[in-house]
Amino acid sequence: MKPRRTPPRLTGHLEVSTDLGAFLGDKRVRLLEAIGEHGSISQAAKHVPLSYKAAWDAVDAMNNLADTPLVERSTGGRSGGGTLLTDHGRRVIALYRAVEAEHQITLDRLATRFASEPVGDVHTFQRLLRRMSVRTSARNQFAGTVSALREGPVDVEVLLRIDEHLELAAVVTRDSAERLGLVIGAEAIALVKASSLLLLTDERLRISARNRLWGEVSRIVDGPVNAEVTLDLGQGRSAVAVVTHESVQSLGLVVGLRACAAFKVSSVILAVID
Repeated sequence: MKPRRTPPRLTGHLEVSTDLGAFLGDKRVRLLEAIGEHGSISQAAKHVPLSYKAAWDAVDAMNNLADTPLVERSTGGRSGGGTLLTDHGRRVIALYRAVEAEHQITLDRLATRFASEPVGDVHTFQRLLRRMSVRTSARNQFAGTVSALREGPVDVEVLLRIDEHLELAAVVTRDSAERLGLVIGAEAIALVKASSLLLLTDERLRISARNRLWGEVSRIVDGPVNAEVTLDLGQGRSAVAVVTHESVQSLGLVVGLRACAAFKVSSVILAVID
């Protein structure tokens, strides 16, 4: 008698999305949980595990896409401050874990049904799903609502309202605007590469770049040639720029210094979630 064949188990990575796109997965949830437990980004990063820089990058990305910050920096105290999980962050974790449990139940049911089909091949199906997963390399992602459209003969200037204090400008072709379905009130995400950001500290300096994000330097990570500088923009948002070591020194960039990340409208890529 042949042993009963156990259907292969279908597993997947759950990614929670808002109307503006995906921003939360298993590793980020574990990072949030570790922050809630340890109250320290460095300890949480070790627990996941992640590098200290990758942990901060993940926190910045989540806060930028969330309506309300999931993580806040605290100051003062005997240890000089730490990292705190907000109430909204705790609710997001609870939502993710609840959906994750239901997600696995559904996958188990699907795997059983799929394996009984004559051409059922769970592994082929898994490979197909992995190929459909796409990520962006742009470090800066800002979710907002289209607040204005100014059409020209070839291009369309798009104003994207991020919050009550922040609005970004982008220029796309008329074809792109039509293909993306850009209309007043539509939700979109602005993507900007870190290398496209120009840093400045003098508020009197006049430059042609339309987009100017003022904030405080919250982190400087040195590399072999360049440095990665993160600006805290407030409201849980941040911007990341890659500049040379010479620029860091000439601008006198240090943590806590007020600075501006400026970039041209042509540096902004707009994306929408269907």
